[in-house]
Amino acid sequence: MKGAALPLAAIALLLGACAGASKPAPGRPAASGQPGSSSVVRVPQVMAAQGLEGVIGASPRALLQRFGTPRIDLVEGDARKLQFAGASCVLDIFIYPVAAAAEPTATHVMARLRAGGAPAEPRACIRKVERQRSVR
Repeated sequence: MKGAALPLAAIALLLGACAGASKPAPGRPAASGQPGSSSVVRVPQVMAAQGLEGVIGASPRALLQRFGTPRIDLVEGDARKLQFAGASCVLDIFIYPVAAAAEPTATHVMARLRAGGAPAEPRACIRKVERQRSVR
């Protein structure tokens, strides 16, 4: 009799966990897919702008004017990622609002080599992406 009670209790716990899985976590609004539509703002850590002036802190519009059409333009909640490609590198620019009701701006940049994906120096990659745009 004791052996049967344990599996039934385990099944009850699993079913309870499944039933609650469709609800958003407490204190977090459900994602709507619209940037900036959340009433909760998580302030991102802003990357130091040294050497990245004109990118860190730039609006999406300014980035699109500077780099052209991105390979990827991904929106998730209040975050946005723009991805641009140079001849030998890929540049990811992450955009978040840094305060409630603030316009989202670039807060972080990552660069990697196209071949193999090893990290690349962001400033050099920015120059390569700009050159690639002027070639088109």
